[in-house]
Amino acid sequence: MQYEWMALTAAVCWAVGSLISAPASAHLGAFAFTRWRMACASVILWSLAISSGSWSSLPPDQLWLLALSGIIGILIGDTALFASMNRLGPRRAGVLFATHALFSALLAYLFLGEKIWGWTLLGSGLLVTGVMSAILFGKRSAEQHHWENSNHQLGIGIGLGLLSALCQAVSTLMLKPLMETDIDAIAASAVRMTTALCCHLALLWLGFKVARVYMPMNRKVLAMVAFNALLSMGIGMTLILQALKEGDAGIVAMLSSVSPVVVLPLLWLVYQRRPAIGAWLGAALTVAGTVLILRH
Repeated sequence: MQYEWMALTAAVCWAVGSLISAPASAHLGAFAFTRWRMACASVILWSLAISSGSWSSLPPDQLWLLALSGIIGILIGDTALFASMNRLGPRRAGVLFATHALFSALLAYLFLGEKIWGWTLLGSGLLVTGVMSAILFGKRSAEQHHWENSNHQLGIGIGLGLLSALCQAVSTLMLKPLMETDIDAIAASAVRMTTALCCHLALLWLGFKVARVYMPMNRKVLAMVAFNALLSMGIGMTLILQALKEGDAGIVAMLSSVSPVVVLPLLWLVYQRRPAIGAWLGAALTVAGTVLILRH
């Protein structure tokens, strides 16, 4: 699979995962949900890495870089994203998280020397504009689902959403040089996940109130967490790391940012509510931008 399609497949995984994760995150709390999700993903990834022998590709002198990336992108970034989602809902949080494509393109230009020009630049602009428009105008005036409601912590939710986007961009770009070596993407994901999980457990054991579970775990919530871990962290993040082996970090980030657009038809299927006209226009811009990037 070409790296562009890896990034797009990762976006689909994240879209389906976000739809599943919202009830579980609200039930457990952002910290507890992320901790359980990382535990499930760690078991899956290490099982694959050990059974295939790919763990031997891990460079001992670069484990610290994988660990740091896990702390920034998963511990801080993912927790901030779900905390933002709990305050703003997945639609508004998705708008803020989609800015990670812009952060990634800027940081890739500044630190990796990657440049986006011509038709690819036009496609990237259309894609980002389409993603933002689809989410911003994806709600009908009659939509009263509880995920659309905002509470009094609007400012905190916005700050957390932007923080999650920045952490996603930084953690991905810092791995670009390492992923161009012979390191295995699954083994690399396992190290990142385990590091973030250990930090989360430390917060819980140290008695931080924010790390406690809101409501007790049950079978239904555990099933949602495990499925989300498999899709979003097990498959999605591993595909992103594999894509970084072959392609520019900025383009990978752009293509993987279409997940909020993919969520729109999924929400339509689940709740039988057709997205607004603005959402369709945004989706059309996103598709046009994606096509330009893939062709040029």
